[in-house]
Amino acid sequence: MKNKKWRVPFVYLTKQFADLDRYLKAIKNVAKKGDFTLGERLNELEKKMARMMKARQAIGVANGTDALLLSLKVLDIKQGDEVITVPNSFIATTAVIALVGARPVFVDVGDDYLIDPDLIEKSITKRTKAIIPVHLAGNPCSMDRIMKIASEYKLSVIEDVAQAVFGKFNGKYLGTFGITGCFSFHPLKILNVWGDGGMIVTSDENLAGQLRLWRNHGLKTRDEVEFFAHNSRLDTIHAAILLEELKTLKKIINRRSKIAGIYDEMLRPLEPDLHIPERNQEEAKISPTFTQYVIQVKKRAKLIGYLTEKGIEVKVHYPIPIHLQKAAQYLGYRKGDFPVCEKQADTILTLPCHQYLTEKDVMYVSRQIADYYSK
Repeated sequence: MKNKKWRVPFVYLTKQFADLDRYLKAIKNVAKKGDFTLGERLNELEKKMARMMKARQAIGVANGTDALLLSLKVLDIKQGDEVITVPNSFIATTAVIALVGARPVFVDVGDDYLIDPDLIEKSITKRTKAIIPVHLAGNPCSMDRIMKIASEYKLSVIEDVAQAVFGKFNGKYLGTFGITGCFSFHPLKILNVWGDGGMIVTSDENLAGQLRLWRNHGLKTRDEVEFFAHNSRLDTIHAAILLEELKTLKKIINRRSKIAGIYDEMLRPLEPDLHIPERNQEEAKISPTFTQYVIQVKKRAKLIGYLTEKGIEVKVHYPIPIHLQKAAQYLGYRKGDFPVCEKQADTILTLPCHQYLTEKDVMYVSRQIADYYSK
């Protein structure tokens, strides 16, 4: 509801950037140098991200969508090819496949909202060239099983890590399993900028060189063009902001994890009116980032209305599966093709989960949900 004063808001950006001085100082330093594109701070950010994630290279791009698109381009995925992914992601994951002329092939998800590895193999054909697993809401996919399948069938893996920056699976950073890992720095992501931004990480040096050409018109030098390509540079000012954000990222992720733990403890007893997927974090050695805290609920519309009355802002990510969108009609999918995804689309609810919530806020949200289902 626009302009509503929320007791527990979902969006937190005004609080995040309330301390403007350190950001403005970083921006001022860029302005003094005048290197607004492909500048010193971008180079610094790329090296730092690669080092932190234990990858060889990081390439800053304009947004997370371009990170995926350029990954497909550099792998020469094109018309006649197929790419496997999920129907419950943000539309960009599927759109980039279509934009390079390839065919998106959907696989249903598990209870954890992530691609079901048991269903991947039966979707592989002689045209399949890649798999794009989506680490939705900060939850790590089963990368060991996905990589095993990809290796067996000689497929590339492009990780969509837009919602899971610095998450881990088996102690390894998400985005470093596949040939590329694609990140988004959109304002609603944990690591964000004042606008759009993205990054690709890879340990393939040759691929990294090609990606740097693809993001900058194909320019080998200022005046020599290797091939016609995109303009998808991450601005130096955005890089400067991200370098400031990195200073507090670990603290932010730890705080979100603590908030999610309180939600888990308070809400799990509400089964079967409410469902939270099992995480098995210690057993699987996974580290979610809780970009979003997603539950499944009964009577969702009425619950949303009730929580709104109580001053609690909630969202749904995402209410319409991609295979049921108008844009995807040409693929020929129908309602019922992906039953788990479709059921979740009708029941999922995203609760406020960010570093500016207090324990009191989380307890309030949890108690209001409990009160609703006790009636």
